[in-house]
Amino acid sequence: MSTLPGARSTPWYREPWPWLLMAGPAVVIVAGVITACLAIISNDGLVEDDYYRQGLAINQITARDQRASDLGLKAELVSGGQGERIRAHLRSAPGAPEADSLVLLLTHPTRSGLDQKVILRPDGASLYAGSLTPVHGRWHVVLEDGRGVWRLTGDWLPDTQPVLRLTPSAGRATSARADSERK
Repeated sequence: MSTLPGARSTPWYREPWPWLLMAGPAVVIVAGVITACLAIISNDGLVEDDYYRQGLAINQITARDQRASDLGLKAELVSGGQGERIRAHLRSAPGAPEADSLVLLLTHPTRSGLDQKVILRPDGASLYAGSLTPVHGRWHVVLEDGRGVWRLTGDWLPDTQPVLRLTPSAGRATSARADSERK
């Protein structure tokens, strides 16, 4: 190969254009490897293994919501201390049976490993108390009697909302994951 007089010849690796053209595909390959590693090591908490069974249980969940409405149930949840104590004040229609204990399910919208199940014991007239690991952020809350006859549901932001008021949500299915964890 002949060169023009006065033109300097440099090896290809000293030219900027080959490196600039190779930089794009190299960045894409590195990003792909990082994405694959993240997908392998992280847990996808949004996917349920038993979605079919949960779909079949919707009628039972709705019946429990309707039962809470029929009993005229309302509850207030208050966290105390540094967030490690929780109290529930349960109000019902006259003549409704008292619950021996309550089950409080706190489910995180995306991290199922942080979910908590707390048994609330009687602590006075229509008051129930229990201990939990302090929670921060948004939570789905399910409060039900120990036998699973009725339930009250809601969403809670304990950092900004110290008192959560729960009322019956008849006709609205919520948090099938929380219901399946009860069983």
